[in-house]
Amino acid sequence: MNNMKKGDHKLIQALNRSKVLNKIRTDGPISRIELAKKNKLSPSTVASAVQELIKEGYVSEIGTGSSSGGRKPILLQFNPDNHYLFAVAITNSFLNLAQMNLEARVLRKETYPIEGLQGNAVIERLLELMDDFTAGAEDLERCVGISLTVPGIVSDSQGVLHYNTKLRMTDVPLRQILEDRYGMRTWVENDMNSVVLAERRFGDYAFGNLIYISIGDGLGSGILINDSLLRGKHGGAGEFGHTSVNRSGIRCECGNVGCLDSYISWIAVYSRIITAIATGRPTLIQELSGGDYSKIVPSVYKEALCRGDKLAMDLNEEVAEHLGAAIVNLVNMFNPEALVLGGEMAHGNPELLAMVRKYMDRHAMPILKDDMVFGLASLGEDDKLIGAASVLLQDLFGFTLTE
Repeated sequence: MNNMKKGDHKLIQALNRSKVLNKIRTDGPISRIELAKKNKLSPSTVASAVQELIKEGYVSEIGTGSSSGGRKPILLQFNPDNHYLFAVAITNSFLNLAQMNLEARVLRKETYPIEGLQGNAVIERLLELMDDFTAGAEDLERCVGISLTVPGIVSDSQGVLHYNTKLRMTDVPLRQILEDRYGMRTWVENDMNSVVLAERRFGDYAFGNLIYISIGDGLGSGILINDSLLRGKHGGAGEFGHTSVNRSGIRCECGNVGCLDSYISWIAVYSRIITAIATGRPTLIQELSGGDYSKIVPSVYKEALCRGDKLAMDLNEEVAEHLGAAIVNLVNMFNPEALVLGGEMAHGNPELLAMVRKYMDRHAMPILKDDMVFGLASLGEDDKLIGAASVLLQDLFGFTLTE
């Protein structure tokens, strides 16, 4: 029985410490007295948490605040640069590694193409790169851990990637592999879940009911409800690309028919561009890629859009129609405060946003859409790395709901 109590006490201490650290981070510089008041904790609980945090370098004391008579209080502030974390963002085409501070700022990063590797070979390559990357870091004891994100169906509690069709990875115990090799605490999360957290914490969308949709190689979404990630039983919630938009459509590798993925992902748009060029339809894309099909990438498509290319504009409109229909379903079902569009098809494509908005205005329920914030992703090209950092920092700080 005593052991049980001891364990509980340890847990409560850790939670209080997270609370105190988070308050110093959000409201600092702040005095110990204020901390006790704002967190509804006893002064002695705050004092011992602060003492530990100072000793470990998370917090430092700075000058004095103004006092209402009596001694001036010493103020505490958060030190984001005293520790760091390793972020790993696996996508279906790249391995991204970064060292980041505790405010999710990138200190150094490296990006490597996956180049058709699948299954075990992806892990072997990752560990090779991680060995070099961690060797290049000083003071490993100042590292709070490793956070890894990957597309696919992920169990965050077990740290296992259950399923990723494109990389052919099934039931890979990523957390265990990394913890065994580097002896550091490791977090594993789905990439879309991590980016919705990042947009909430570090981006322009500080809403507890938030949906993030990404259009790139494939389609994904991250869904926050009352500040909690919607995961589903197996970590498979948010497989937005595999919602069906056409019952008499193309058969998808997931087993369904007419999946959104087959109509609006970059892969789908790319194959339409190739077909158009092959059938002799004039387009700037042909010229911009120098006639080399392998050079037709999203940035070329967006360049053609900017220059008013008819094919690119037609395809963008088609994407907007399908995407609009799917988004209306989400809005009517989840009634989010905000909905964010990201991924390489959306970055730098404001026309897409405008057309989807127009579609929503026509088709979503007025009460649900009228005050919903709708915009493009705000975190730029490091969004997946900031996402990985957010997963770890969320745990470290125990972010509270009512921030």
